[in-house]
Amino acid sequence: MIPKVHVPTLYEATGVHEPVLGRMMAIAGRLAREQGATDGFRTIVNTGRVGRQEVMHVHIHVIGGPDRWAR
Repeated sequence: MIPKVHVPTLYEATGVHEPVLGRMMAIAGRLAREQGATDGFRTIVNTGRVGRQEVMHVHIHVIGGPDRWAR
């Protein structure tokens, strides 16, 4: 998910960004479910060089799929 408001990294996020970042987290479950991730998903926000951020605009990866750790 990519917000319209530009925030380069979470380092620059402030209270002003809470509504948009909170909304993104709040709709992640619905979006994951709609895309077929009905048994769980992960959310990832990469921040900075060590966090492997390649695009300098905060965005959230919503990742679901097969359970690779099933026993």
